[in-house]
Amino acid sequence: MNQKTRIEDTPFETWVRTVEPERRRDEAIALDALFRKATGFAPVVWTGGIVGYGAYDYTYASGRSGTWMATGFAPRKAKLSIYIMPGYADFGPILERLGPHSKGKSCLYVTRLERVDQDVLSELIVAGLNDLGTYWPVRATR
Repeated sequence: MNQKTRIEDTPFETWVRTVEPERRRDEAIALDALFRKATGFAPVVWTGGIVGYGAYDYTYASGRSGTWMATGFAPRKAKLSIYIMPGYADFGPILERLGPHSKGKSCLYVTRLERVDQDVLSELIVAGLNDLGTYWPVRATR
C-alpha cells in the first residue's frame, strides 16, 4: 500500500461532517449515495480526504505492489475529484454526455455536482470498475 495514502479508521458518517464548505459536504453526501448504489461497496475514508469504494491489489512489472481504492471521490474546495481507476480506457462517449468537467489521467474534476448528469456519472463509475476488473480483481475494502 502507498505509505502516504492509507485507510483511516474514521467512519464516513463522522468524516463527512468535517467537510467544508457546506456545499461540498452536501455534494459528498450525494456522491456517497451515488457511489454506494453504483458499486455496491460501502465507503472507506483514506488519508488526504479521499473516500474510496472497493479496492484492488496490484503488482507492477517493476515489482512495486500495493492496494488502492477501486473508485471514489474527494470533495476539494475548488472542485470535486472523482477517481475512475486505472484510467486506461477511453470513456469519451460517456464523458460527452456527463456535463461540464475536466479530466486528468485517472481523475475527473467537477465544479458543481448539480451541473452533471448523475445517471451518466453512475454509468461512468460502473464502466470504470468494469475496466479496472480486466486488469486487477476488485473486492470490498474491508
